[in-house]
Amino acid sequence: MQRTLAGILTSMLFLGIGGCDRPNTYVPPPPPPVIISQPVVGPVTPYLELTGNTQAIKTVELRARVEGYLEKILFREGEIVREGQLLFLIQQNTYQAKLKEAKAQVLADKARLMHAETEFARFSGLLKQNAAAQTDVDRWHYERDSAQAAVMASEANVELAQLNLSYTEVRAPFTGRAGRRLKDPGNLVGAGEKTVLAEINQIDPIYAYFTISEHDLLRVRGQHQDEATNPHTPDVPVFLGLVNEDGYPHQGKLDFAGIRLDPTTGTLLLRAIFPNTDYSILPGLFARLKVPVDAAQSALLIPVEAIGYDQLGPYVLVVDDKNLVERRSITTGPPAGRMMSVSDGLKSSDWIVVDGLLRAIPGKEVTPVRQPLAAEPAGDSAGAPAR
Repeated sequence: MQRTLAGILTSMLFLGIGGCDRPNTYVPPPPPPVIISQPVVGPVTPYLELTGNTQAIKTVELRARVEGYLEKILFREGEIVREGQLLFLIQQNTYQAKLKEAKAQVLADKARLMHAETEFARFSGLLKQNAAAQTDVDRWHYERDSAQAAVMASEANVELAQLNLSYTEVRAPFTGRAGRRLKDPGNLVGAGEKTVLAEINQIDPIYAYFTISEHDLLRVRGQHQDEATNPHTPDVPVFLGLVNEDGYPHQGKLDFAGIRLDPTTGTLLLRAIFPNTDYSILPGLFARLKVPVDAAQSALLIPVEAIGYDQLGPYVLVVDDKNLVERRSITTGPPAGRMMSVSDGLKSSDWIVVDGLLRAIPGKEVTPVRQPLAAEPAGDSAGAPAR
């Protein structure tokens, strides 16, 4: 056992001495791999990004225009009601009786008129035969004209009675969404005031109001000076996105522009109109809007993920012919789908890092893997996601 242990120690000693003849050396790791691509040329549509709020195209308060007890409510709160649909029914028997009374008065006044016309004709004939006095003729002439006026007044009362009777049926003036009822059946409404019963909003289509700054307005008008004075300018498309939506999935058109700027804010009020057949857009929502200001133009495009931002602004990492990384400041333009246009700082022959940015350090060497890019299809810039 002792010999074995001694032999082992002797062997280890000789091995250690032999290892000292080969010292350890540091071998640097290879440059990190990154994916690089060249910018591509594609169409870009210049646009303005604005914010606004949605608003119903029509809003009406349904009021009781006649006095009476509210008998029935014939709709469900919050549902879509159709134009002309009966919503509230006010006590009708009183107004039905007043209509009958007015019609009866018309019959009585017509009977008086007939009698006066007959007597006037009779006395006019007797006057020609010297069998009646002129005063009798004049009296019946007055009676005939008074009866005619009475008939006209009573017929007007019939129309008013019919109108008041129609007011007992409160109908929807247009198709829209009805709010909650403000009065319950059995309450006296219209007593000394036009009682509000409910509210209806028309939200298909729906408006979006927003403002444009003086600087942007003058820039746009400068580019389209001929169209500014043309009453037949084409429709300007407007794209809208809500807070919970990616991009701008709703497309509408510019509907109205104010005639003067607000001197306190230096902005001009604009309005766009959007279809809303599924009633998904409610009034009062915050809206992001995108308005194209010119036709599509060609520009250099790079992936949004390849752009970094620091205190000096946006930049990209460029790999030169020696595989060294360089930081390059750029000037960005409008996006085109998932890509961003670059107006200054890049050439189409540059190779930029599109993947592996954390491994690419300016001034250090990398192992580039070249990969071509594909331009976004034309028109995708309109529905690009918000940045």
